[in-house]
Amino acid sequence: MQTTAVTNKELEAIREIRNSLMHVGRIPSMRELMSSLGYQSPRSASLIVDKLIKKGVLRRKKEGGLQFIRNLADDTSRAQTVDVPLIGTVACGMPMLAEENIQGMISVSTKLARPPHRYFLLKAKGDSMDQRGIDDGDLVLVRQQTTAKDGDTVVALIDDEATIKEFRIGGETFVLKPRSKNKQHQPIVLTKDFQIQGVVVTTIPEF
Repeated sequence: MQTTAVTNKELEAIREIRNSLMHVGRIPSMRELMSSLGYQSPRSASLIVDKLIKKGVLRRKKEGGLQFIRNLADDTSRAQTVDVPLIGTVACGMPMLAEENIQGMISVSTKLARPPHRYFLLKAKGDSMDQRGIDDGDLVLVRQQTTAKDGDTVVALIDDEATIKEFRIGGETFVLKPRSKNKQHQPIVLTKDFQIQGVVVTTIPEF
């Protein structure tokens, strides 16, 4: 049976892991966790991680990586939040929301992630949507769906690579349009050789 009682050091580790997910988009390495917690050896950080796995905070994925599944530090406000998966790098041929792609679960207010819809978080790269308030490093909250209206800001999957663009419908073609001060970004004109993964709801700026 899992116990949810945690020590102050474990709570500190949970905060460091959550901060790394929010800032970097991934769980910190043992050496990074060792450094942030003030330990002298990665083994000390590894022991903390093992305890958090036993207490249901972390889970070890099939390929060996870690997944953040429960933030005990936020348990007092669970009634107003839902857990939303944070997606890491999408591997070729793998569904975006496959377990291997999920770096962790982040608590998000139900005022933003409104039930019963499903949502995910994606870390933005580059400046192709800076005129829509999406900057490099921002976390983007996305409502999961396979369709979109003309003018929606969407997450689309092209050749197994996720991109955030404005969606435009033009007869037999679709255009994924950048909204950027950087004129190097050009529209992508497609037919049906892409998949819409969701519609952007809001951004969570890097802090």
